[in-house]
Amino acid sequence: MKVVPSLTGFSRDEWSRLSGTSRIECETPYNPFVSWDFLASVEEAGCATARTGWQGQHLRLEAPDGTLLGAAPCYLKSHSQGEYVFDHGWADAFQRAGGDYYPKLQTAVPFTPATGPRLLVARGQDGPAVRRALAAGLKMLADRLGVSSAHVTFAPEAEVEVLVAAGFLHRNDQQFHFFNEGYGSYEDFLDTLASRKRKALRKERRAALDNDIAIDRLTGRDLTEAVWDDFHRFYMDTGSRKWGRPYLNRRFFSLIGERMADDILLVMARRGGRYVAGAINFIGADTLFGRNWGCVEDHPFLHFEVCYHQAIDFAIERGLKVVEAGAQGEHKLARGYLPVTTHSAHYLSHPGLRRAVADYLVRERAEVAAVGEYLGERGPYRKGARPDEEE
Repeated sequence: MKVVPSLTGFSRDEWSRLSGTSRIECETPYNPFVSWDFLASVEEAGCATARTGWQGQHLRLEAPDGTLLGAAPCYLKSHSQGEYVFDHGWADAFQRAGGDYYPKLQTAVPFTPATGPRLLVARGQDGPAVRRALAAGLKMLADRLGVSSAHVTFAPEAEVEVLVAAGFLHRNDQQFHFFNEGYGSYEDFLDTLASRKRKALRKERRAALDNDIAIDRLTGRDLTEAVWDDFHRFYMDTGSRKWGRPYLNRRFFSLIGERMADDILLVMARRGGRYVAGAINFIGADTLFGRNWGCVEDHPFLHFEVCYHQAIDFAIERGLKVVEAGAQGEHKLARGYLPVTTHSAHYLSHPGLRRAVADYLVRERAEVAAVGEYLGERGPYRKGARPDEEE
């Protein structure tokens, strides 16, 4: 097991052979966020570096002859920003008790609350054995560095099971996803909703385009530097108000536009000959991942149209199975997005902190499950027409 400080510790070809990192046929569907193009771009642009509190500590599992068997994108963190699985309370409690919670290890995709593979296995290797070795390697690295903890966030449930067996604690949270049940059109989707909900969404979509607003969907060669200038302006406006300091810089958008334009969908709202709002989405093998939104003009319902309705339209047209609309947001429920449980795993080296967090997580998991069940029963679908129900 080796630790490398950046993605340059792997060749692009090596990384492309890992599970989920490319569109080459493999058991794990392509996830754009664990691709070389995304992870290298977020580092090269200076967004995820030691200076910003994201120091690369990527695990590289090799055979004796140096052949890459597996890897895990891992960072030494000096804070808990940009993670979307909130452990600030754990940090505060541990530090009040005299401990040092930071630095910590974080296995994640920076600034990206989207589920995807974290324990990456090279094609042709023994998946279960490699994942077990990577889970053990994360604990060994945390202990060797003397840090308080190691965290694996937005991981698939199957990977969390491997981590729990290695001594990690299991945590749940909730997002809202749209499931495409083979709809031929947005109208087919609307037909599964209760009449009142169906009428409300039609009215909302019409109202969003008042004031002579038009919607453009841009991907591939449409993603020019001028378009990125506009979108970065929207991102900075929203990010500055929401987080105080946006995580992604202008260089990052140029890099991903150069490297992975066919995996990106920008939904842009145009009025009076200029773009006034937009949302960025990433296209996986079977999932559309909604990420950042921003605007320089406020218009009723425009956020819902650009972020949620257009994403459903695109997924149906492309035959994508799922739309992941980002973190949190019960307002998504009325627009056809259903509650989904997300998973993370946490290794805490201090026995007292571990016991306290383990007790808390038992109660938190029960609460997440109860809230998910409650919300799932109050979605917009007609009885028997929900994507997870039998007719």
